[in-house]
Amino acid sequence: MDISIVIPAFNEALKIKHDVEVAASFFINEQLQGEVIVVDDGSSDNTADTARKADILSSICLNVIRLEKNSGKGFAVKTGVKASRGDVVLFADSGTCIPYINAMPYIERIRDGDLDIALASRRLKETVICRNRPLRRRVLSWFFHQAAVWVAGLPRWITDSQCGFKLYRGRIARRLFDECVTTGYLFDVEILLRAQHLGCRIEEFPVEWSCDLDSRLRPGFEAFGVLKELFDVRKIIKKIKN
Repeated sequence: MDISIVIPAFNEALKIKHDVEVAASFFINEQLQGEVIVVDDGSSDNTADTARKADILSSICLNVIRLEKNSGKGFAVKTGVKASRGDVVLFADSGTCIPYINAMPYIERIRDGDLDIALASRRLKETVICRNRPLRRRVLSWFFHQAAVWVAGLPRWITDSQCGFKLYRGRIARRLFDECVTTGYLFDVEILLRAQHLGCRIEEFPVEWSCDLDSRLRPGFEAFGVLKELFDVRKIIKKIKN
């Protein structure tokens, strides 16, 4: 299978059907054999049932996994990646903030063996911001990125560790996520540090990005939990290196 798209979702009944249909259309337009994996992270609405009603061709594999309780974004993505079968795994947030066509050159590079991981970045100068985040979210995002560098040791050249649009070589993704311990928002940081330790070839790429104003992220409310996760990630990576 060419590609697996993993979409974690929590109370996304209003958006998830469209998310699945857009992903399926991408497969058809680019002539890719693919699967869409939706992981419902214990939603209190009908996210899972709505995802199953998506209008897609029978040739597209749709796998909807429902977790009984809310277990964290990292755990939801891990669940989806472990269930994936694609040569390339693309993790994308619900809301279709980035057109999938932006990923195509990097899908090809991963399939050609030239690259292991590709990260969409909202901070590259070539990136086009179609609808920006509110100022408060931008400031908090900058703060958490700096904290990831100083506390957890994220490489400085990575400009945007938290953008919800990342590509992985399939077998590497399944290994990294199988070993990943972090279950919350900062799972990306642990994954990238593990990948760096393994010597994976990682690049960022520019995208067209539109903010999802209906995001489930509550930056102020989550702040202390995120900082705790960063210190936990630092301990995890220190153990790996020793």
